Amino acid sequence: MQETGSAPVDTCVLSRPQDALLCEMSLPYCKSFYPLGYSVEIATNDHRVIAAAEESFGHAKPSGRPMHLQVRVGVTYQEGVVCPPEPMRRAFGRLFSLVADGDNQALLDLEAGVSFTCVTQAVLKDELYFRTNFLEKVVYLLLGASVVTDLHAACVSRNGKGILLCGQSGAGKSTLAYACARAGWTYTSDDTTYLINDAASPRVIGHSHRARFRPAARVLFPELEGRAIVPRMEGKLSIEVPIVELPVKHTSAEADIHAAVFLERHSGSGCRLIRQPPGTVTNRMRRELYSTGQIRARHEEILGVLWDIPAYELRYCHLQDGIEALESLTLQL
Repeated sequence: MQETGSAPVDTCVLSRPQDALLCEMSLPYCKSFYPLGYSVEIATNDHRVIAAAEESFGHAKPSGRPMHLQVRVGVTYQEGVVCPPEPMRRAFGRLFSLVADGDNQALLDLEAGVSFTCVTQAVLKDELYFRTNFLEKVVYLLLGASVVTDLHAACVSRNGKGILLCGQSGAGKSTLAYACARAGWTYTSDDTTYLINDAASPRVIGHSHRARFRPAARVLFPELEGRAIVPRMEGKLSIEVPIVELPVKHTSAEADIHAAVFLERHSGSGCRLIRQPPGTVTNRMRRELYSTGQIRARHEEILGVLWDIPAYELRYCHLQDGIEALESLTLQL
C-alpha cells in the first residue's frame, strides 16, 4: 500500500444503494505508527490523514509490546467548508461513537481494536480539529480499552523513583511537573498518564515529547511568552510546546511509580505533605475513570496494583516549596 501521494478527487455518482454506506471505499494510503509504543495501522483514501498522523504520533517508537490496532479513515469530497462542532460521545458495551454531524463521525469496536472514521474535506483541512477530535481521540480510546488505563495525573521522577501528581482540574499538575523538570527531575507526562496494564509492578507511560500549559502559566515561565494558545478537548485552551524547545534536560517515556501526591494549592504560606490511608490512590483513580461497562470493570481491577502505593496530600502555595517537599519525599521512598 502507498504512504504518500495526492488525494483522489472522488466525485463519483452513488449508483447503488450500498454506495452510500461507503463500505467499499478504497483506502490505498497506509502506514503504521506507535503511539505509547503500540502498533496502530492507519489506512485512508487521503494522504493528508497520514501527514496528520505523523504530527500526532511520528515521535513515538515501538516498545515491542504485542498489540495491533486498526484505524480506518475515509474522506468524502462533497462541497462545503464549514467545520462542525466538537463530536458528541456515546458508548454501549464494546461500541463507542464520536458524532459531530451526519457527515463527520467515528465508530469504534473497543474489544476488537478497530475503528472507521468518516470525515469531510472541510474537517481534514482544519488539521488541529481533525487530530484532536477524531484521530488522537480514536487512537487513545482504542489503546485505553485494551493495553493501558488512563490516569488523570502528571508524572515526574527523581533518582528512578516515579511520582504521580494527581488532583482536580486546575490543581497545578502540569505546572508543578514542568517546574520539577526545569529543576532537574525526569519528565514523563503532564496531566494524562497511562498505567501499563500488563506490567508486573506499577509502571506508566506518558507523552514525554511535549508539555501543555494553561495560558496563565506564561506568568510563571518566561519561556512560554509568545507561544500560541490553541483549543483542546472540551473547549479548554492551552499552550503546547515540544519538550526539546524547553529547558528540560531529562525525559523518559516510561516510569516506575513509587508514590502518588494529591495537590491542594492554597493562597496562604507554608507547605505540608500529609500521608493518606492505604488504598487512596486506587479508590480515587477509580472514581475518575471515563470507561464504562466491562472495560470499566477491567480498569477498576487493574487499578488495584496501586493499592499499596504510598499516597500523600501536598498543600502548598509556591512552586519552589512544592518541589522541595517532593524532593524530601523521594529521600524517604
